[in-house]
Amino acid sequence: MEIDEELEYQLGEVTRKTHDMEIPVMIIIEGPPASGKSRLSNALYMALDAKYTDFIATRPARGIDLRYPFMQRFWNHLPKAGDINIHFRSWYAQYIEYKEAGITENVAVDYSEIAEDMQNFEKMLHNNGYEVLKFYVNTSEEVRQRHLEKLKENPVLKWKAEEFEENLELFDYEEEMQDFVEEDQLIPWTEIDFENKNEAINTMFSTIIEKLEARIEKENTTPVPRIVSDFTRYFETELFTFDFEKEKIKKSEYKDILPDLQLKMRELQFRLYQHKIPLILVYEGMDAAGKGGNIKRTRERLDPTGYTVNAISAPTDMELAHHYLWRFATSIPRSGHIGFFDRSWYGRVLVERVEGFASQKEWTQAYDEIKDFEKSLYNSGAVILKFFLSLDKDEQLKRFEKRENNIEKQWKITSEDWRNREKWDRYLEASEDMIKKTDTDYAPWHIIPGNDKRYARIEVLKKIISAGEKVLEDE
Repeated sequence: MEIDEELEYQLGEVTRKTHDMEIPVMIIIEGPPASGKSRLSNALYMALDAKYTDFIATRPARGIDLRYPFMQRFWNHLPKAGDINIHFRSWYAQYIEYKEAGITENVAVDYSEIAEDMQNFEKMLHNNGYEVLKFYVNTSEEVRQRHLEKLKENPVLKWKAEEFEENLELFDYEEEMQDFVEEDQLIPWTEIDFENKNEAINTMFSTIIEKLEARIEKENTTPVPRIVSDFTRYFETELFTFDFEKEKIKKSEYKDILPDLQLKMRELQFRLYQHKIPLILVYEGMDAAGKGGNIKRTRERLDPTGYTVNAISAPTDMELAHHYLWRFATSIPRSGHIGFFDRSWYGRVLVERVEGFASQKEWTQAYDEIKDFEKSLYNSGAVILKFFLSLDKDEQLKRFEKRENNIEKQWKITSEDWRNREKWDRYLEASEDMIKKTDTDYAPWHIIPGNDKRYARIEVLKKIISAGEKVLEDE
């Protein structure tokens, strides 16, 4: 292919600027077999700086891929700020293969729900600063047949022609993709006809340059969002109104009940594994509310090969360079396994909101992004339960002082805990907003009174077992 040298130079220049401005770029290339998309993709890959460009060839989902949520592979490959990812085939090709082949291992609902997940994924990328460009490469049936005949004539490449023909027989890729290309989408497709290959590559380069130059201009003229404090001056809670004196359990009763519940939890783990149902358990709550101890008692008798514990702390530089959901999406358990999250993606609307680490636009749009994220996990068969462990301010003070006075537990208390305590009302309001805005049928919140740790542990175990058994009955 003859590439316009001026276009190649402009492409290199504009992508160096997006790299310096830390704009993540995703280029999606779809097209039927023998349409020329491989040659176009390689020409593009060769024109970009290899230091910050990745080429992701999405092969058909097989084996371990089918143990994870539908969108998992694409979360894993999100570019960090300033990098470029070329997706040779994408979630669209995967969707068509799943649908045409009747793959149901990690799809629990109608395929229209999965298609909606894909659109929500793109909306989330768009709203969080990812520049996404989608190309659909196609050409006439006559040209594709000529490509196939040339491949067949080459003994080294004959296998490729046979693979193309097999795929054409198995999947009606072109018809399905045409529906996507023609529908009204937030991020539209650019169609490229490969019949004139030189014109095709120059069209691709020109389109990328135009889109990225417009994005750079937008970045240079858009003011930096302000951090806005919009908390109620005298906040009164509606959700955290427990009579903690009544939410208690006797120590002797606790010792009788806990072992039986832990055995039921172990049995539930094996039954979920047998049915390949993933279980996601999210724990939030005020500092010293007992999240770690609660998780410890829940998993005490479980098989350690079937669960993971994700203890979430401040994000690393690498995590900050990605979308805030990335570090959680890449830790979602595979089918039949349990994932514990000691704090979670809700940090965006809690600590990041309260401490001013996220702009008002970022944390307000996060409510819908989180619901869409959880819905996509649910659509791929996951059971999601979220627990907010609540305690009152006096009980928190007692636990803080107890930690400070116990040399074996002093590591649990930091100056940051005391600073957070000074913002008690703000954290309480942010927590209440979070629960009200993200409580759904598919990922419900359970507010657990936690002044009595033993009571809280029993309540959480009961709710997990009840929800798990209900899902298994439906199964």
